[in-house]
Amino acid sequence: MARILSGIKPTGQLTLGNYIGAIKNFARVQHDGEPFIFIADLHALTLPIDPKTLRNNSRDIAAYYLAAGLDPKTTTIFLQS
Repeated sequence: MARILSGIKPTGQLTLGNYIGAIKNFARVQHDGEPFIFIADLHALTLPIDPKTLRNNSRDIAAYYLAAGLDPKTTTIFLQS
């Protein structure tokens, strides 16, 4: 079984491009292997960002993952830090 690893940086609000380019595909391939989908909060620290904004954006991404159909029973969803 292949491992799948991918994530999104929480540096701003998600866009339709994030959904079409990544999140929709995460949901589609989650049963094709062993998926690990994360929120890349440590990668977001390369830019100046308010800690409260980073936390809120990270929480929003987790909610979008679930809303898009990622199943926490089959997909490991985690915060990079």
